[in-house]
Parts: sequence; structure tokens; C-alpha cells
Amino acid sequence: MVTLSALQQMKRDGRKIVGVVAYDYQMAQIAERAGVDIVSVGDSVGVNLWGHRSELEVTLDQMVLVCLAVRRGVTRALVSCDVPFGPLQEGTHAAVRAAIRLVKEGGADLVKLDGASSFPEAVRAVIRAGIPVWAQFGITPQTALQYGGMTTAAPELATAMKDRLLVEARLLEEAGASILDFTNSGPVAGPEVVRAVGIPVVGGLGGGPWLDGRVRTVFNAIGYLAATVDDTTARYANVAEIALTAIKAYSDDVRAARQIRGAAR
Repeated sequence: MVTLSALQQMKRDGRKIVGVVAYDYQMAQIAERAGVDIVSVGDSVGVNLWGHRSELEVTLDQMVLVCLAVRRGVTRALVSCDVPFGPLQEGTHAAVRAAIRLVKEGGADLVKLDGASSFPEAVRAVIRAGIPVWAQFGITPQTALQYGGMTTAAPELATAMKDRLLVEARLLEEAGASILDFTNSGPVAGPEVVRAVGIPVVGGLGGGPWLDGRVRTVFNAIGYLAATVDDTTARYANVAEIALTAIKAYSDDVRAARQIRGAAR
């Protein structure tokens, strides 16, 4: 069983932490078998799986349901679940209630709070309720607006904001966060934050090998999204292309009155 203490020891030993974002029972089972350390149930499920225009459309009820599906597929890794947009913005009590639901009903081991550096009291309150927090901070389109937008590359922007990001990281550690999710850390601010805090710093978007670990959406890593059929981006697989070829072959068999593969005879 992976524990938060084990992740802390991995940071001290210099061993990288592997995290993936998954949304369903089947993929959770595969990630578990691959031996990842964290399976994160992301609110990106709305855009990547359901065709929503934005993560903001995802509800707490939906996150509980998705978290429960992932939980059923994971026995060894830690399961984290995103608190969707809304409860954190509504206030501390709403954030705690949401976190409790994700743990009690969804089976999460910890919850991830986006933009946590803006809500340190909510972080403390969730932790007081006995729920570990994975606290996200860093460069987002919203924070970038304060620096003239995203016309500057994210790593350069992270360098310009380095002192502020160090303050935010220490604030979240002092608030009791168990893990940090540093978005768009860059190769300058990223290593400094890693050295400045005693808790693991794991990054997804805009991260790099300078962090204590990485988290990647499985759909993006394996090319599951339909848009990757004609994608030239380097990925670990192109499942969308494989699926397209397979469905075409199945269609050809049906139209040619051949027995289809995988069906009972």
C-alpha cells in the first residue's frame, strides 16, 4: 500500500513519484497494475470524457460517482479526487463538506484543491477534518493575467514570479498540505520550490524532471482522445488510432457477413 509517509520518504530518497489522472474503473485497474503511486480523479473528466466545454461544468455529485469508480479499481495506490469548482469558492464550510463527501462516499484517500494558495484557511479546515490535501498552485491563465497574460512563456513567467511562488509553497506546507501540485513550474522556480519545502512537489502541466514527481492524464499519455487520431505529438501510444482501425475492421466484417471477432459462436 502506498502511503503519504511513503511519498515523503521517496522525496527524501530522491525517488520520483508517479501519478496519473484516470476517470474509470478499467483504466484505474490498468494504472494499478502498472504500479503508479497516485491515481488522481480529475475534474478534467468533464472535458475529456463527457464533452463539456469547461471543467467548471462538473458537479460534486459527478465527482463522487467518478471517484467511486476509480476507487473500485485501485487497492495499492493512493486515490486523490479533485474538489470541483464551487465549494472552495463558496467558503470554508462548503469546502469541508465537499471533501468529506469525496472521502466518505467516493472513497478518496485525499482531495486536491485547485488554486489552494488563495484559500489557505480552507486547506487548514479540510485537514482539521482529518482529510489530507493535495494543494495546487502555480501559473494558470488566471494568475498570468496579473502579469500581462500568457504572451510570456509559462517557464519564463514562473521565473519572474519565483519569489511569490516560494511564498505560496511554504504557506501551503505550513497550512498542512501533504503534497503540492505545482502547475507550470519551469526549470528555475521548480527546483527552488522542491528544495524549499519538505513535502513532495508533483507537477503535471508545465512540469519537468526537476520536480519530485509527475502526474499525467492517462488519456493524453496514451493518445486516447479522438483528436489524437491525426496527432503528431510524441505519446506513449496512440490508442485512438488503434481504436479507429479496429472499428473499421469490425465494420468490414459485419458488412461482408463474416463472423465478428470476440463474439460467442
